[in-house]
Amino acid sequence: MKRNHTLYIKRIASFALPVLLVITAGCGKSFLDVPPQGQQPAEVFWKTEADATKAVNAMYANLHEWRQVAFAALSVEDLGSEETEKGSDPNDASFLSNFDNFTVTASDGQVADFWKGQYQEVNLCNQVLDSVPKIDMDDALKNRYLAEAKFVRAYAYFRLVRAYGDVPLRLHTPKGPEEYNLPRTPKADVWAAIEKDLTEAAAVLPPSYGATDLGRATKGAALALNAKVAMYQKKWQDVFTYTNQVMGLGYSLFPNYGKLFRIPNENSVESIFEIQCQTIIGNKDASNSQYSQIQGVKSQPGGGWGFNTPTQALVDAYEPGDPRKNATILFRGTITAEGDSIKNVGINRRFNYKSYVPFTQWVSGYNEGADQNIRVIRYAEVLLMNAEAANELGNSGQALSSLNAVRARARAGNNAILPDVTTTDQAQLRLAIWHERQIELAMERDRFFDVIRQGRAPQVFGPLGFKAGKNELMPIPQVEIDLSVNKLTQNPGY
Repeated sequence: MKRNHTLYIKRIASFALPVLLVITAGCGKSFLDVPPQGQQPAEVFWKTEADATKAVNAMYANLHEWRQVAFAALSVEDLGSEETEKGSDPNDASFLSNFDNFTVTASDGQVADFWKGQYQEVNLCNQVLDSVPKIDMDDALKNRYLAEAKFVRAYAYFRLVRAYGDVPLRLHTPKGPEEYNLPRTPKADVWAAIEKDLTEAAAVLPPSYGATDLGRATKGAALALNAKVAMYQKKWQDVFTYTNQVMGLGYSLFPNYGKLFRIPNENSVESIFEIQCQTIIGNKDASNSQYSQIQGVKSQPGGGWGFNTPTQALVDAYEPGDPRKNATILFRGTITAEGDSIKNVGINRRFNYKSYVPFTQWVSGYNEGADQNIRVIRYAEVLLMNAEAANELGNSGQALSSLNAVRARARAGNNAILPDVTTTDQAQLRLAIWHERQIELAMERDRFFDVIRQGRAPQVFGPLGFKAGKNELMPIPQVEIDLSVNKLTQNPGY
């Protein structure tokens, strides 16, 4: 849960990095409260343990900058699915509609921003991994910092390979001109590099941290992401093994699904990895998360811009009485559990309740909802991955146990709703697990790529304009192809 003392990278100083790059990183809840400093040339950085700490903190801080969590991320990872649509006014950021209707091109700015955002993160991680080993500092802390960098790099590459397929694999900062312009690496090799990073990270990272380091990557986070990586490759035994290991680390489901997404319950017993965010009065650059702002209730003070709104198709997907519907979808004309009245005005009928922050918490002059952490991996997803893997391996008993644990939490003691799934037919159970993923993880940036990996995209997204053999992947940004002098190649159909 959020605490008032330092939790997570509240302020990260500007500092210079190798290959003469200078990065200024904003940040969220902090391990350190570092005062602003002037830029340091690369030759005087990477000398002390404090330098290593600044660099690692900046790596985390970059996870909630604009390209990572705002328009680009929601465009690439959310808007193609049937559960979300652009939202806001029709003429407001109308280019986002290209993701709704599958007319996006290689020249789209959001496609380029998503690419740039992930490679910026990779660069920050690579500089830590290349430079921290040379610093004379506590060995245990050094090894942990390196493991944290491997986890974050793996997360960035997971997002890249899921979106673009083959992508340049850069595991070190460039040492010379010949290392700047890399071709696309086959996705199998990228997956293998991700797995290697996560395996090595899991071997070093602790299961948990004290309050001052809460929010850093843990052993559970590395294992859970490795399970997800294996799931996308249909390596079911690996998924089963990794999820079983996570299930033995002491996580549990938070009792109340709706309250799970509120600020007081961040970093709860269910949290495996969250991107930490916070409003820091007097430091707008550090209070830079716009994840909640762009999805917030439009045209109300303390709300937001009203993008990425739930569709009627998502409303219709819930079973009768499922409390998760009203915990996920914020309907116009209702009053939130926190007491905000959602006016029955405007064209947007629904908003993302999971990104909602009570209007009274907004500080004028700062981004709405900047305090809201971004959930990346929850224990509920680990259970559902375990269920899917067990079913694919023919272990229906374990699959039902993990699946029904998620449903039991959702029903919250009301046995008149959400009965246990009982079928042991593999095909029927597979569909039940997929449905549970849709409902449990709705509006959490997984549905689009979930349906693609399941092989159902033409069926589910076809009515929206999805074309098989093309829209499984995003286009490689044309600006990157041009910069590479055509060394980078384009995905089919673009």
